[in-house]
Amino acid sequence: MFLRIPCPSALHAVHRCRRSLATLIVATLVTFARADRPPNLIIIMTDDQGYHDVGFNGCADIPTPHLDSIARNGVRFTDGYVAYSVCSPSRAALLTGRYGQRYGYERNPRFQPDNPKSGLDRSETTLADALQGSGYRTGIIGKWHLGAHPDFHPLRRGFHEFYGHLGGGHRYQPEELTLDDPLLARTEAESYRTWLNLDYTPVRPASYLTDEFSSAAVEFIDRHHAAPFFLFLAYNAPHAPLQATPARLERFAHLANERRRTYAAMVSAVDDGVGRVLEELRKHDLMRDTLIFFLSDNGGPTADNASSNQPLRGTKGSLWEGGIRVPFAAQWPGHIPAGRVYSQPVISMDIFATMAALVSPPVTPGRPLDGVNLLPFLTGDKTGAPHEALFLRMFDRGAFAVRSGTYKLVIPAAGAPAELYDLGRDIAEARNLAASHPEIVIDLDRRRKEWVSQLIDPVFEGLETAPRPTAPQTPAPRPEAPRP
Repeated sequence: MFLRIPCPSALHAVHRCRRSLATLIVATLVTFARADRPPNLIIIMTDDQGYHDVGFNGCADIPTPHLDSIARNGVRFTDGYVAYSVCSPSRAALLTGRYGQRYGYERNPRFQPDNPKSGLDRSETTLADALQGSGYRTGIIGKWHLGAHPDFHPLRRGFHEFYGHLGGGHRYQPEELTLDDPLLARTEAESYRTWLNLDYTPVRPASYLTDEFSSAAVEFIDRHHAAPFFLFLAYNAPHAPLQATPARLERFAHLANERRRTYAAMVSAVDDGVGRVLEELRKHDLMRDTLIFFLSDNGGPTADNASSNQPLRGTKGSLWEGGIRVPFAAQWPGHIPAGRVYSQPVISMDIFATMAALVSPPVTPGRPLDGVNLLPFLTGDKTGAPHEALFLRMFDRGAFAVRSGTYKLVIPAAGAPAELYDLGRDIAEARNLAASHPEIVIDLDRRRKEWVSQLIDPVFEGLETAPRPTAPQTPAPRPEAPRP
């Protein structure tokens, strides 16, 4: 009896067939698994980026191909707002889905690791809290700025992982980060020079900060691609100080304005990083399984970082459009129609509501949301405007803004007469219509007063309201960082 040995070519054919069958089985299982799980969720936020400083809003001197691809493959929001015009209150509203004025969050907190009140109130549910409770792996990379006290640490606010800095800004070059323990910083300037936090452990970054955060984001996706994840990639760029790498500065050597050149290089670094994140998603075949939102935390502070908010009036810190209307885009291939331009007013708080609606079982926040699920409006299942009105209060100035439809009411300061603008015809807020349309002023002011009746006063002093020390201050004892 003879045993027949297949020829080598036949053996290779069998192995190829087996590999193909195994690949098909794995692909099928992955497809079923993905169909049964909620999508991955990513928020990419820049810091102090101007409304005009992305290609999808018309920027010509700073190429942003990867940011533009989000708008091209999904939706560009022409009238995308944030809930406040400075960093920290804007981020608080984003992560809670609620106006910060409802819970006393209306100022940029000072960097105070020993102050248990200066940060995001523990009674508020963050998006990370809600998603962690629904089986997501949650991570934040970059800027926190919602309280430096250990009680406010990201790992105590719903995040499984944190790599970044606790304060409102940071220096970008690793050699300038000379304070090895972030909790020992006692001033804003010192907080900019600290090492980074890897969860609770201080670590010194090895590269330019924007690149460092991009690499960490890529690694996060690589580690967690098999399970649903939520990633908040919170770049501190292009917030001051203006610092860039030599290679990226060379890209913009043709720009005569030195500050604009450095700012452009910083925005370009963000775009490079976003490109790496998108490529990592493609590598793991996750593009159709991932909802991505991109926005800035407020308008550009044009005098500080040479940003541009054209054609809008105002800058960061104002209630004009240049302070609160920001570059805003989203993509989810197969769910959000590609190339959509959406011109109804939307706001950063809608991101919480949109993402929460995708979780099964649905997320139930601890308190009612001010945001709205945008997906039905983007798919055409719902028509009309997501919001009847959007509001802003700046408590320390007695200033207010209300937008409803194309009209915007502005009270620039306590005691100042109300102003009215039709943003549909006057995006630059140049023509005050209050005298010719008093009935609209009365209606919007009525809505403002009704909204204000639901708010509370700020619960902590901010950078602008804090008394300046008149003598050297003795550092407080280092707070003990709790472990999860």
